[in-house]
Amino acid sequence: MINIRLSIDSAKTYVSNLATFQEKISVAHTELLQKTGAGNDFLGWVDLPSQIENSLLEDMEVQAKKIAHMAEVYVVIGIGGSYLGARAVIEALQHHFSLILPGNAPQIIYAGQNISEDYMSDLMQVLDKKEYAVSVISKSGTTTEPALAFRLIKNHLEKKYGKTEAANRIIAITDEKRGALKTLADKENYKTYVVPDDVGGRYSVLTPVGLLPIAIAGFDIKKIIEGAREMEVFLKSTSLIEDNPAALYAAVRNALYGNGKSIEILVNYEPRLFFLTEWWKQLYGESEGKEGKGLFPAGVSNTTDLHSMGQYIQDGSRILFETVLSVEQSHQSLTIPTDQEDLDGLNYLCTKSITEVNQAAEEATRRAHLDGGVPNLRISINEINEKNLGQLLYFFEFACGLSGYTLAVNPFDQPGVEAYKKNMFSILGKPGF
Repeated sequence: MINIRLSIDSAKTYVSNLATFQEKISVAHTELLQKTGAGNDFLGWVDLPSQIENSLLEDMEVQAKKIAHMAEVYVVIGIGGSYLGARAVIEALQHHFSLILPGNAPQIIYAGQNISEDYMSDLMQVLDKKEYAVSVISKSGTTTEPALAFRLIKNHLEKKYGKTEAANRIIAITDEKRGALKTLADKENYKTYVVPDDVGGRYSVLTPVGLLPIAIAGFDIKKIIEGAREMEVFLKSTSLIEDNPAALYAAVRNALYGNGKSIEILVNYEPRLFFLTEWWKQLYGESEGKEGKGLFPAGVSNTTDLHSMGQYIQDGSRILFETVLSVEQSHQSLTIPTDQEDLDGLNYLCTKSITEVNQAAEEATRRAHLDGGVPNLRISINEINEKNLGQLLYFFEFACGLSGYTLAVNPFDQPGVEAYKKNMFSILGKPGF
């Protein structure tokens, strides 16, 4: 059963030309399925949910249990797609205050996603006091941020546990045959998982890159893959805009972009979806932002950001639209108490749940922003769970491929990412630069 629904009712007046995108969408759909479009050497993610072997999932579950016995903390070392997908799912599923109220699974923390001396120093202080293990995620093993973090943490591990035990606490997720990290993993006898050659980093959440940390965090990766498989079958079945929500999303985005809307804001009303927005921003920004083209992907977390970005969205430059990620059901219930004096004037809410109040804020904001000239799309799920997140991840990936091809760019490369690296290497005096 597909639990992801897309409504464009609050954007229809802005996309009267939507039908003109059907031919491009159909071509893009064929190119994805037949792997004939630009960047087709990175289309392994298209078939990934249906092709991933249960034996691999079970192996990762075994590793997760092993890590749970030896570590209080698990450090995920990676940058971009090498950590954002896992973090998006883990933070969507875990208790909001898991760092204060730890459960049975190790706490997941992150490194290699920045170059902050204070961050790494603080991390080392934590690792001095905690039993920990590590996964390092990099195809090459030479990307500066994760490589730098891994060098520091590997050194710390070996000093704390000794070289043999340190190797037992390191898992490398890397290329199958080549690269600095693969060479080191073979030499030091690390447990390894493969990043498939035909899957790029930002599409890798449904590989061990994302699934292993999610399993270690204590969540059901088989249900995530089950949801992704259902969505894969559904989205592959037709390219028709009226029947395929990923095709509709891709078409509407391109139609709005062509009509002067150059910024897409992904909006959530659940704080646990903050990092899903961050993952989405990388997926679409790195896939479409090239050749002087592409929607700028931004994000807000409401109702918090209604008191910061809300003013601009309501009354600022009319160059944006919103895609609202809506969750219909909460997991818990909390009663709003009656207060005899009612000084805050909230007694009128005492018959309502907090979820009802939040949903009212969502609907009120949609109406206000639509009145203010901001088209709204709505992607809804019935609740946040592993299966629904699996469907949602694959939905966004498939729609991104369709949208990028419709925009006439290669959505599977990232040449612009290399520009800062060359300058940084030159500034730091790296040989050859």
